[in-house]
Amino acid sequence: MYKEGWRTYYVYILTNRNKTVLYTGVTNSLQNRLRQHQNDISLNKKTFVSRYKCHHLVYYEEFTWIQEAIAREKEIKGWLRIKKLNLIKTKNPNLDFLEDSFL
Repeated sequence: MYKEGWRTYYVYILTNRNKTVLYTGVTNSLQNRLRQHQNDISLNKKTFVSRYKCHHLVYYEEFTWIQEAIAREKEIKGWLRIKKLNLIKTKNPNLDFLEDSFL
């Protein structure tokens, strides 16, 4: 989303259908990035997302500064799985798939 004079950046977490894998990323267009991930899966590209079929959005945060978003992504990537799950559950306790809101 672009607001006059501001850009929104997203840190997001994806999972697969069985919720066994977590992928963390950063983007300035969550809608476009989710489509790219789905496209990578359908084309069977050699990416983490494609290999593990991670295209279900379960968590995201918004930032106005890319530096903050990148720092947050790196922070989350360094966490153990349980800590990531606890973060997700603060906003999405049932780990519902949220991508329909963006596609």
